Amino acid sequence: MRILGLDPSLSSTGWGVIEVNGNRLQYVADGFIPTNPKQPIEKRLDVIFRTLCDVIETYKPEEAAIEKTFLNANPETSLKLSMARGVVILAAGFHHIELFEFEPNKVKKALVGVGRAEKTQVETMVKILLPGCQPKNNDSSDALAMAITRSHYRNSVF
Repeated sequence: MRILGLDPSLSSTGWGVIEVNGNRLQYVADGFIPTNPKQPIEKRLDVIFRTLCDVIETYKPEEAAIEKTFLNANPETSLKLSMARGVVILAAGFHHIELFEFEPNKVKKALVGVGRAEKTQVETMVKILLPGCQPKNNDSSDALAMAITRSHYRNSVF
């Protein structure tokens, strides 16, 4: 089973792919999709969509995972995140990949064991759970954490 983890952002959308065999996890690939803040938003969203479609076509994941949205204090930031998130969800839907959403505390609990873990603890656990993995940046590390979370909860009903 291949799982694609996603960490949407208008400035840099992270992605990570893992392979799951029973309870064994294997790192496949990760990366991020930067966009140019000087470009119009429609071009930035197009870059995210097209690049993510290329990733999906290359690695052929069977499932995808994304963090549930939360509101930022700044409404404009929330709106931009929502647009990037919508494009990421569209890419999964376009390729008929079932998408699962997880709250941030579920991600932390799945990786670290506690829902209030620090970001650095999550990053460390990504590297421990996926030997040999050196995420490209924080966005791809967060995306890999999403994929690991999906693998953790695959057989759970919640």
